Parts: sequence; C-alpha cells; structure tokens
Amino acid sequence: MKNLIHVIVLSSLFFSCAKKQKLDNMKVPKVVDYNFHVRPILSDKCFACHGPDKLNQKGGLRLDTPEGAYAALEGHKEAYAIVKGSPEKSMAYLRIMTDDSTLMMPPPVSNLKLNEYEKKVIGKWIEQGAEYKPHWAFVKPESPTLPQVDMGEWTNNEIDYFILNKLEGIGLTPNPEADKARLLKRVSFDLTGLPPSLELQEAFINDDSEEAYEKVVDKLLSNKHYGEKMAVHWLDIARYADSHGYQDDGLRTMWPWRDWVIHAFNQNYSFDKFLTWQLAGDLLPEENIEATLATGFNRNHKITQEGGVIDEEYRVEYVTDRTNTLGKAFLGMTFECAKCHDHKYDPISQKNYFETFAFFDKVPEKGLYKIDRNFADPPLMKITSEMIDSLLTFINKKAEEPVEVMVMKDKPGIRDTYILGRGVYDAKGEVVTFGTPSAILPFDTMKFDQNRLGLSEWLLSEEHPLTSRVFVNRIWQEFFGKGIVKTTGDFGMQGDLPTHPQLLDWLATDFKSDWDIKRLIKTIVMSATYKQSSVTDKKKLSIDPENKYYARMSRSRFGAEMIRDMVFASSGLLNPEIGGPSVKPYQPDGLWEAAASGRGMLSIYDQDHGDALYRRGIYTFIKRTVPPPVMLTFDASSRDQCEVRRVTTSTPLQALIMLNDPTVLEGARVLAENLSSEDIADDNKVEKAFKLIVCRSPKPQEKELLISYLKEQKEHFTDHPELAEDFIKVGEYPAKEGRDSVQVAALMQVIHSIYNLEETITRS
Repeated sequence: MKNLIHVIVLSSLFFSCAKKQKLDNMKVPKVVDYNFHVRPILSDKCFACHGPDKLNQKGGLRLDTPEGAYAALEGHKEAYAIVKGSPEKSMAYLRIMTDDSTLMMPPPVSNLKLNEYEKKVIGKWIEQGAEYKPHWAFVKPESPTLPQVDMGEWTNNEIDYFILNKLEGIGLTPNPEADKARLLKRVSFDLTGLPPSLELQEAFINDDSEEAYEKVVDKLLSNKHYGEKMAVHWLDIARYADSHGYQDDGLRTMWPWRDWVIHAFNQNYSFDKFLTWQLAGDLLPEENIEATLATGFNRNHKITQEGGVIDEEYRVEYVTDRTNTLGKAFLGMTFECAKCHDHKYDPISQKNYFETFAFFDKVPEKGLYKIDRNFADPPLMKITSEMIDSLLTFINKKAEEPVEVMVMKDKPGIRDTYILGRGVYDAKGEVVTFGTPSAILPFDTMKFDQNRLGLSEWLLSEEHPLTSRVFVNRIWQEFFGKGIVKTTGDFGMQGDLPTHPQLLDWLATDFKSDWDIKRLIKTIVMSATYKQSSVTDKKKLSIDPENKYYARMSRSRFGAEMIRDMVFASSGLLNPEIGGPSVKPYQPDGLWEAAASGRGMLSIYDQDHGDALYRRGIYTFIKRTVPPPVMLTFDASSRDQCEVRRVTTSTPLQALIMLNDPTVLEGARVLAENLSSEDIADDNKVEKAFKLIVCRSPKPQEKELLISYLKEQKEHFTDHPELAEDFIKVGEYPAKEGRDSVQVAALMQVIHSIYNLEETITRS
C-alpha cells in the first residue's frame, strides 16, 4: 500500500468573516446564524498510511461524518482524528500542520494543498467544538437580521445592506449610481428585452422627481413585452423547441404552451401557481384547461420518430428527462448523476432517483411517436377556436383547424416503477413508489398526494430548503449576469458556495411570503446595488476582479434574442405581435437539407416573408438538429435539454454576423430610409440614429466623427451611384418610394457602424 494520506478539502469549508489579517481574533460564524456548515470535509474515503502510527479504521477513516471523525482511531484507544475543542489533540489537524512530508495531509504527491488561512479556519472550527451540520443548501432558509453598515445613506432597500456589509468588510466602496441614460437602457433591456423609445428617454432624462426611476420601472413591468423577455430564460429551462429532435427531427406544435408562459409572466402568476400548473395542472381538483395546457412543460423533451427503435428504451428516456429537469429547474441539483448509481457527492441514492422518477412514469405514452399516431397515442389537447375565444384568449391562433399540443395525463396503475440497474431500461430491479431524497426533505405521504400534485406541494412546502433559493438565485442571475450561487444548476456539494449566503436566504424567505415574481424583480432593480455604474478602477480589479461582491455593475453582452430585437426596435422594423406560431427568418441556404434524414416535414427550410420576418427572437423556429445559426453563434441554447445558464463567448463569428448579417444590414437600410425622409439636418439625423441604437446622446467627439464619416460616404456614393443602388438592395422590407440612393447608402453606412459599436450590444 502506498504511503499516501488522501485529503479532499471541498469548498464546503465556508466561513463568513472579515479580513484575513483578523483571523486570529475572529470567531468562525456558527451554522445556526448563516445556515452554513463550516466543517471541513477532509476525506470522502480514507487515510491510508503505514507503520504503527497509521490513521486507519475498519472500512476507512471518514471525516465527512461526525461518527467517523470523533471515533477512536484503530489501534489507538487514546487517539482521535478530531477532538472537540482541542486542535492540539486532533490527529487530523496535527497532520495538516506538520512539516514532515511523510505525515503531511494532504501529501505532496497528491498535488493538493491547504493555504495558511484554510489551516487556521480548520483549527478555529475544532477549537469551537467541531460542530457538524447538514450541507447548507439542505437547511431551511431563515430570514436573517439586516447587518450593520457604515454607509447607511447609500442603501435603497434590504439587498443593499447585505451587499454593503460585505464590501465594507473587504475594504471596497460601491460605485455611484449610473447616469440616467445608461440606467434607463439597462433596466429597459432587462425588463422588456428592448431599447427604450425616444419618448421614454426624453421623459426620464427630463424628470427630476425622486420617483422618476420607479415610475419607469412600473411602466416597464406592465409592458406587454415584459412577458416575452422573462419567458426566454424559462424556455431554456423547459427545453422548448419546434421539432422533436433525434434523427428524423419532425415538426412539433408546442407554441401554444409558449404563449401561455408569456401570458403567465405578463399576468404575474405567483410562482407557486406557475410551478404547480406546469408540473401538475391536469391533476387539480377542478378541471382547468389552461392549467392542463401548462403541463406541456413536461412534454418538451426530445421524442424519437425513427422506426426500428426499442419502444420501452425511449419511453424511459423521456421519463428520465422529466426527472432530470425537475432536479435542475426546481431543486438546483444534478439529479441525473443518480440514475445509474448512488450520487457520488450529494445525498441522492439511486433509489431516491427512481422514487422521484415514479411521479413522471404514469403517462400512457410510447417511445416511438408518429404523426398519424398509429404507433403511439400520447396525451394531447385539441385547442379549437372556440376554446380560444372563451378560455384561452392569450393564444395567438389564426388558423381555423384545431391545434394539437402535448400535455400530461396520468393513468394510475398503468405500470410499476423499478430501480433500473445502471439505468438500463430492461434491467429491472426493486419496485419503488413515489418519494424524494430525504436529505433534502422527506416526502410525507400523509401530507402530500402521491402524484405530481403532491410533488408540487412538496416543492412549495414551508420546510423545503431549495425551491425558493433556487428561483431567486436564477432571477438574480438574470439581472447581474451570475447567481449568488454561481453554479445555478448545482446547489450540491460540488457547486459553488454563495458569495452572500445571508442575502440569498433573505431573498428566499421574502419571496416565499407571497411568491410574487414582479415584486421580487422590482426589489432587485430598485436596489442601489443594481443602479450602480459599471466603471471600475485598479483597486476594485485587484481586490475583486470577478466582481463577486458587486462594488460595481458588471458589463455583459446582450443575449442572442436581444441583439435581433434591438435591431428591429431601433430601426422601426419590429413586429410587436405577441405569441403565435414560430417563424423562419433569414438563414444560410442548405443547412436543413444537409442535416435532414429525408423523412418528415422539416427537410427543407421554407423561409417566411412579410411581417413574420420581423418578429422577436423568442419566436424564431428552433429545429433541434439544426438550431438557428445566428442565435447559436451568440450562445443561445439548442434546447436539447434543460439549461439554467447560458455560456457567454466572444468569437470572430459574432463580429462577422454584426457586419454581414442581412438582418443587421436591413435594419440599417430601413432606418436610413426613414431618417432620410425626415426634414432635419444631417447632424440631427446622426444624433437621432445614435439615440435610437445606443440609447444616449453622442458625445461631441463621437458626433463629429460620425458626421465626418457621413460626408465621406456621401462623396463616395455620389461619385459611384451604381454602388449606392447596389448597396441598399438588402432585405425584403419594401423600399421607400422616391428614396435618394446616395443619401440612404451614406446614412446606412453610418448606422451600420453604430450597430457595430461594442456599447450597442453591451449591457453596462
């Protein structure tokens, strides 16, 4: 046996203290105060060493449990790995502190190392009693008291106290409020996904009242486009798409469910209703057609249409997808790890997994789905015009024939649920019934119905530690670019720790009081933390380069849909229609054809025309095997599976799209035509274009540069009128009659340059 001492010090070694130089005098915060365990999980296996002084117990030394840590070491009746209150008697601590490389924990050959700060924290923890607590995320959040701060005049609401307290602890001060133009652009895009109109810009800039910003926030929250903006992140979570996926990737009609999501956000459905209807709307005591439609959430997974597949294998895959989505969407847990074996890091056994699996396993469906339904008969709703006129008025349906949407409908007793060996569909083991991981919260069969409705009640119960935390963390991510827990989909042992645990718990408990999503969002955007400028300096970059502690507002590039929407809104092309079938905008030729199997209805890309071309990005048709290339380049989800956070990249392809995409060029052309027809001076045209696109007035030097460029382009196109005419032949939007080709081409060049400014597509 090798002379090794294995040590894994995980990030669960959390403490909320002030400066490192004060560590010797500090008191490590108690779990009861912060809902955090401060225990070091030193090993998930064993120490293996040699000689008479070996630290080894039967079955291996376990330091991740109090029973293992406090027990006498094998062969040493008076020796213990951890002795409460006595670091000097704790063999594990002595091994950590020794300079003897043959005894040192962790050993040099492990390439693991504790810094001095971490060593002192372990010593303090032992000195204070070495108290073990459950993983922080599995402890019910309690509303903390507001911390003391020195700069109380900076705060707007409770959020700011928690942020400021942490900033003062690390020697930073928050930024002043952003200037009004940038703040308006930020909150307008954050709440509606669209730039503020010129009228709104002017009204806000000229409103000197203390309520000016709050009036704008209320106006944007009540805007019909708010629901579209909020729905985008939920469609990623719900893996919404317009095709089935897999090889044949046939047409799927789920857009009425998308219309419902937009409607739910606009009507500010409480989160408990939003969750319950999507998980179990078909199981409500009184039949509710709208709630049944909402259960389409559970049917958005991929479905195969390929003949020759094993029916049961794919049916199990669909139930697996629903189970995994539940874990990531509502619990922030990597459930999928437990399908084949007990979770390696989190307290989710394989049995727990299939007990949860059972909630979604009672649907009368088959693995193979065909349009004619000769092979399968999944639960469907037939949505007629009469239903829309009376019950589903939010659905934007123009066709006369009914629209069929997949929904949930259980058939009790249809099948038993088994633990599947290694997750294989036909390796049936023990029969299991409805349940959930008890480490999170036991599923009380006396309290909760044994179906999906009971599952939703479990998620929303007062004692549940995760549901509210996970949702408020995800909403925080939408407004700050990252969550308080950065690993939005993993609150488990391998996930990141919250940067502000008290703030997370305050938000979670406050939200749980009424589950009001708009109130939560208004609280965030009204905070002084949100309203800060994004300006930084060397000190802030040195102390907090990632801006984890919010001494400024982070800058981030717009999402894929927002870039498209920004071009349409600023140019006047935007079709503001809400809901309806997905549309197929401009796309390079041959993409679908190259990837198509030759079967099904989606072998050829049939581009839309007219007003459909100018609909918002949320309505772009998503074919899973060939996602929209422009949106994919700007990091949109392919919708193959539940995604709670989009990656953000910066690539040359993105710059090439902004330079050459027909959507951007057409937007520049149409705006140039509109401004050219206005009876105003050229410098006013440039200034108006800048305000429409960048959402602020240009600085004098910026305006001078753009006007100079306009004059240069006018001269160029005057000398080459044929180039001007050719340049403005872009896009299908009808050209203005009697347009001056030279004037339009020159102004189009300027506008196109403004669209390509970094600031244009950046939230700052």
